[in-house]
Amino acid sequence: MTGPAGTNEPGFRESVNLMFDRAVALMDLPPGLEQKIRVCNATYTVRFGVRLRGQVETFTGYRSVHSEHMEPVKGGIRYALAVDQQEVEALAALMTFKCALVEAPFGGSKGGLCVDPRKWDAHEMEQITRRFAYELIKRDLINPSQNVPAPDMGTSQREMAWIADQYARMNTTDINARACVTGKPLNAGGIQGRVEATGRGVQYGLREFFRHPEDMAKAGLTGSLEGKRVIVQGLGNVGYHAAHFLQVEDGAIITGVIERDGALVSETGLDVEAVRAHILETGGVKGFTGAEFVEHGAVVLEAECDILIPAALEGVINLKNASYIKAPLIIEAANGPITAVANDILVEKGCVIIPDLYANAGGVTVSYFEWVKNLSHIRFGRMQRRQEEARHQLVIDELERLSTSGGVDWKLSPGFKDKYLRGADELELVRSGLDDTMRTAYQSMREVWHSRDGVTDLRTAGFLVAIDKVAQSYTAKGL
Repeated sequence: MTGPAGTNEPGFRESVNLMFDRAVALMDLPPGLEQKIRVCNATYTVRFGVRLRGQVETFTGYRSVHSEHMEPVKGGIRYALAVDQQEVEALAALMTFKCALVEAPFGGSKGGLCVDPRKWDAHEMEQITRRFAYELIKRDLINPSQNVPAPDMGTSQREMAWIADQYARMNTTDINARACVTGKPLNAGGIQGRVEATGRGVQYGLREFFRHPEDMAKAGLTGSLEGKRVIVQGLGNVGYHAAHFLQVEDGAIITGVIERDGALVSETGLDVEAVRAHILETGGVKGFTGAEFVEHGAVVLEAECDILIPAALEGVINLKNASYIKAPLIIEAANGPITAVANDILVEKGCVIIPDLYANAGGVTVSYFEWVKNLSHIRFGRMQRRQEEARHQLVIDELERLSTSGGVDWKLSPGFKDKYLRGADELELVRSGLDDTMRTAYQSMREVWHSRDGVTDLRTAGFLVAIDKVAQSYTAKGL
């Protein structure tokens, strides 16, 4: 299989395997266990027909299970014409290592359906989705305790709601039916903060990187995120939220946005909200006023910036363009945007890459929180929020009493009382859990990066941490 550049460089699955091999070469795993962790356990291929527009249309879908060292297995379902078995298996493998790295108690899985969602209207997409879900559910490839999908490229809350309803129709006595899939709308058992989760995780990952001067120095960067020039490739759900939060909350300057029909560049910074609105209205960035339009968007990947965020497809940085990339820091918001060969070229140049198995794990982390919420049948914060507020009120009341009785001339700062008294709601708790997860996982990677001989990059460090956790799980099972 050739890479996306049209060369003989490894494709997506081979890239994942090469990165895996590089890590296990630094470990002392028994050969049998090494092979067990490497291979995909099973891939189910389904071909089904749906009567649409007066004729039967046949669709091909996949659900791959990479590792069952922990169950249920977890991984998104993507809708795209380019979906094939090799891509789904590579993504399933990444999910195994991603879940292990961020300590989400799942094995790795992934699903895909060969379909162009833009070709069909909402009712037709519902018919297609329900039939695909039916084929997977009846084989326990969607099940709260065995296999739990989530949204991915081409799917959203809408499809997850249809899948959850289809599962409930087929399992009328399963009290945990809502936990069969994550990424659902709030009114269908979803959780606050899930839509933004992957992009928010990218932001938290960058914040943690910039807390470590030693790591910044490897990329030749100093200071904080404020004022850093950022180029984002793909302003879909993940790229948009990452760019929005970095711009609004951290003061980063979004100098470039790359989309399928070209790119926008502006040294003074793009208005992410305005660009997003234009894309939703027109389907692309062409025609946007207030920035320079570049017809061949891929060349903007090679533009000067401080941080490059590939947030779309795999293989966009490859043997063909890797040597021209100028960004000193790349964070992989997408899965596999840098091929294995390109990774080596960039690392040799001194570029620091925050790898996909860590960088975009915000989605599965908050999916884990949603799954736990569904199994516990209660909203986060419902039991403790008001009690927390009441305890804080006691402190405020006592401070104000001491001030009055002691004749001390002071008062609380404006807004402090309201902020201190307000207990955390579900969204704040989700963000807190995600921030803690991203910090802890990054620290586990950087410790290996700085302490282990032969580990020259964060990707290898991340694989080492993840593979070790998977190996420990299998060993504990008696394998």
